[in-house]
Amino acid sequence: MNVLEERILKDGIVKEGNVLKVDSFLNHQMDIHLFGEMGKEFKSRFADKPINKILTIEASGIGIACIVAQQFDVPVVFAKKSQSINLEGEMYVAEVESFTHKCKNNVIVAQKFLSPEDHVLIIDDFLANGCALQGLIRIVQAAGATVEGIGIAIEKGFQSGGRIIRNLGFQLESLAVIEKMNAQTGEIVFREQ
Repeated sequence: MNVLEERILKDGIVKEGNVLKVDSFLNHQMDIHLFGEMGKEFKSRFADKPINKILTIEASGIGIACIVAQQFDVPVVFAKKSQSINLEGEMYVAEVESFTHKCKNNVIVAQKFLSPEDHVLIIDDFLANGCALQGLIRIVQAAGATVEGIGIAIEKGFQSGGRIIRNLGFQLESLAVIEKMNAQTGEIVFREQ
């Protein structure tokens, strides 16, 4: 998706440790016009799927997931990273490790929001090692629901997550796939799609 790649080149900052900082438009301050274009692209890539629910993980995926859900006219469910007094009833729980935050969290979805009748599109902002996606897939499978596809804004193609998820047999669509980044020069190279 050229508009996202162009924005990454314009405003993204490469940091040490294979970190791409895109907080000025994607995951802190959000460019809603850009999100709208991304939502349309995800809708076109998954147009043939009977999607009736979008699933993401808090916090950075929520904004994108909401815009995508508007395109499909379906609700969004997001996996919470901590138990709260507002969560009640039976829960699906999966342990995930965050590449960015270097920690493990149990992510939680109330069972009343996912059922065997659901056809789920998983949406997230980044894909690095694939741990978060594997956790969300486990939650969907525990519910007896169907993962119809996975949409990612930015995939770090030089890390193993994309390969792992595709090898599991899921349709994974990333709008921008980075082949390499260099913190010293700021260079970002995208995979041809």
